Amino acid sequence: MVTPGPMTGKLLWQVTMSLDGFIAGPGGDMTWMSGSGGPNPVAYEVMSKIGALLIGGRTYHLDDNSPATERSKPYGGAWTGPMFVLTGEDPAEAAPGFTFLSGDIGAAVAAAKDAAGEKYVNILGANVAKRCLAAGLLEEILVHVAPVLVGDGVRLFDQPGFDSLRLEPISLTTTDKVANMWLRVPARATP
Repeated sequence: MVTPGPMTGKLLWQVTMSLDGFIAGPGGDMTWMSGSGGPNPVAYEVMSKIGALLIGGRTYHLDDNSPATERSKPYGGAWTGPMFVLTGEDPAEAAPGFTFLSGDIGAAVAAAKDAAGEKYVNILGANVAKRCLAAGLLEEILVHVAPVLVGDGVRLFDQPGFDSLRLEPISLTTTDKVANMWLRVPARATP
């Protein structure tokens, strides 16, 4: 299996996507993922290389159709570590193990990287990933493409007026249930 070189605290967006480009169904529904992506050795390998999570507020508070990150452990409880939630509002009662951040995306990424050490900071949430990309902070993207058509919901990347960006392939692997595309985000000037 081809994997990237030394991580040195890189910022990764690892996400499962349907064949038609959705990472969540309407209202944040994630039930379409059940049984559609695993077992996936690439996902398990990457999980061991994650040192911290940077989570969006919407992902933290997923709707009633899906177990929210705050109620269920990320990756079904198979991963534990520091979790940072980037949101404009702190909850009255935060779930244990979560640190809430607001404001500057650069400061949030720096805090998560400090906690991750030499391991990856993995992003959970499309809006946080877009903000990191816009700020020139996102370094790698790992997309697990599942053979499912969702039809509607949250797209992997949807930003009208965005100038296209050619990503650099790192590896492409397949299992009998999923294709794994690992890509490097080239450095570019930020606005």
